[in-house]
Amino acid sequence: MLTAKEIMTREVRTVREETDLKELAALFVEYNYKTLPVVDADGRLVGIVSQTDLIEQDKPLHIPTVISLFDWVLYLESPKVFSDEVRKVSARKVGEICTREVVTCAPDTSVEEVASLMVEHKVHLLPVLEDGQLVGVVARFDLIRSLGG
Repeated sequence: MLTAKEIMTREVRTVREETDLKELAALFVEYNYKTLPVVDADGRLVGIVSQTDLIEQDKPLHIPTVISLFDWVLYLESPKVFSDEVRKVSARKVGEICTREVVTCAPDTSVEEVASLMVEHKVHLLPVLEDGQLVGVVARFDLIRSLGG
């Protein structure tokens, strides 16, 4: 029986609660991440943050502004409005928008159980914890890859 430990990604990029949202957006764009674990100074998982969390945070930052931040389209409103919105986003921290209730699994969790957890909780990334420490993550892609061999 295949386990989370056998298919997980061990080298996990994480962010801290004090990471600003501008840096978070840059990580999402540069590495094409959809979700990142949030850890404390000791490497313990304290939350998870997604592109959706970034886009939906407080909702005053409308989609064209967010899309501009990701360089996906040209910004069509005034430069001053854009500048004000960027300043607002930059001042916020990951700890303010991350999800604290995180579904996790252990290294010895079966791949079938990992898949069930992802479907049941509608998540695309499952942090793998051992003694409270983040030791890896299983993404849906890891599950699909495990089917091939």
